Amino acid sequence: MNVEMDQEHAFQLFQTADTSQSGTLEGEEFVEFYKSLTQRPEVQELFEKFSSDGQKLTLLEFVDFLQEEQKEGERASDLALELIDRYEPSESGKLRHVLSLDGFLGYLCSKDGDIFNPTCHSLYQDMTQPLNHYYINSSHNTYLVGDQLCGQSSVEGYIRALKRGCRCVEVDIWDGPSGEPIVYHGHTLTSRIPFKDVVAAIGQYAFQTSDYPVILSLENHCSWEQQEIIVRHLTEILGDQLLMTAVDGQPPTQLPSPEDLRRKILVKGKKLMLEEEEEEPEAELEAEQEAKLDLEAQLESEPQELSPRSEDKKKKPKAILCPALSALVVYLKAVTFYSFTHSREHYHFYETSSFSETKAKSLIKEAGDEFVQHNTWQLSRVYPSGLRTDSSNYNPQEFWNAGCQMVAMNMQTAGLEMDLCDGLFRQNAGCGYVLKPDFLREAQSSFHPERPISPFKAQTLIIQVISGQQLPKVDNTKEQSIVDPLVRVEIFGVRPDITRQETSYVENNGFNPYWGQTLCFRILVPELALLRFVVKDYDWKSRNDFIGQYTLPWSCMQQGYRHIHLLSKDGLSLHPASIFVHICTQEVLEEAES
Repeated sequence: MNVEMDQEHAFQLFQTADTSQSGTLEGEEFVEFYKSLTQRPEVQELFEKFSSDGQKLTLLEFVDFLQEEQKEGERASDLALELIDRYEPSESGKLRHVLSLDGFLGYLCSKDGDIFNPTCHSLYQDMTQPLNHYYINSSHNTYLVGDQLCGQSSVEGYIRALKRGCRCVEVDIWDGPSGEPIVYHGHTLTSRIPFKDVVAAIGQYAFQTSDYPVILSLENHCSWEQQEIIVRHLTEILGDQLLMTAVDGQPPTQLPSPEDLRRKILVKGKKLMLEEEEEEPEAELEAEQEAKLDLEAQLESEPQELSPRSEDKKKKPKAILCPALSALVVYLKAVTFYSFTHSREHYHFYETSSFSETKAKSLIKEAGDEFVQHNTWQLSRVYPSGLRTDSSNYNPQEFWNAGCQMVAMNMQTAGLEMDLCDGLFRQNAGCGYVLKPDFLREAQSSFHPERPISPFKAQTLIIQVISGQQLPKVDNTKEQSIVDPLVRVEIFGVRPDITRQETSYVENNGFNPYWGQTLCFRILVPELALLRFVVKDYDWKSRNDFIGQYTLPWSCMQQGYRHIHLLSKDGLSLHPASIFVHICTQEVLEEAES
């Protein structure tokens, strides 16, 4: 039956069912055993509430349930037929268009009964808008699989990131021995890997999870000679995948879309300036030959955050940029940020700035609305502070609130912050691009993430946490380690929306704990909200232990009676562990708001 359960518990159920005490189950005894294995009293109660005879749901009764509770609206009638066909185990039930309790439970535990709307699992967003209108799944120092000072550098870092849908990877390149550039975290003891191995891995794995473009964020610290080797590896290994000219060869006025750039790899990096700044993203090579090195190239901020010794390093002249490498930068020319006014007056749509988390935070506080406007026409990348030597992560949400597209994460470090990142990018077929809400895409947007007035109505969210199913033990080494579970619901979004509430704990029951508690939230800007459900093992002596979690965007949440299938700390399925909830959202009425 594929029922995964605690052996002692199963044995107790067996003994209870074995009324003849023969050590075997016959006939009715087996039926009793089956029922006790699959029994969900709270589901049975719900079933009986809608079923007139307590034995089955007729088509009309099931349609009522889908409309009233599951908020399926117009499509409820067609959906009911579809679901009966999919989940009713008995052929006669299917023919009569009725749903038995087993079929009803099957539906509730399925993808259709999941809290995450199945529509959002598909590629459901418009992919033809300019690149800067999307959040882009981005990684920081992708080559590191450990900490930032002594950690191991590995090609595996790129493979893992690309496989989980990451679309912007970072490559720090330095002069290596025997003329081959190497990748590592400069001025640290992290191990080194050949640049060509990194390019080969990117070429092989770039489009296994998603067809949409991959951005190589190059931090180039190499001599002219090794830059030429970089160009050779990129062009020879990546071949047609490497974007080397503007889309359609036209000088455009806005960034191309993810759709325009399907299966293309874009280089983000420094570019030589022409004597007179031209409009085209790529300039003629001859002109670049005599071109002066752009001021930006001298001032790239990120490497300087690496170590306190960087003061002395600033004095050294920077290596000159090789024109062939400059020519590979088509749409993503890295420029230094001075101010929003300076960017508006001097920069173009194909130029992009990087911000340390500290700088980005202070800009959001001082001029959040200007940052939002800046991100409607230019790409921004945010990266973790140089002080996060342990590869910890910031909360990406506050940068997403300002419309920042590439919020780079240390993907090797599991925890709340990566749960939020995975939660946001779980939608849209996990393709690594998520369309920003319209108020973060409009050039005239007045949205301020620190003082939000949503263009839409605020919402009330009412969550009834009903029960849990087969929650795993936290510590298998302890003999009697039955969990005392509680559920915490956390909301992330604009600052006024950040909150959390939790249920009380149920003692000694991981198999089928029942809470039946209601939590209520008020959300100002639902379009930016993420919900995180965390199950913890209550411990009066120390911090509650983590059992499992699930994070999803507000926009992908289904109302009604839903199961939430839990994930581990690393984002892996904890099947069959789940929690059963009822979700209801309502618009806040004007009077209530004032």
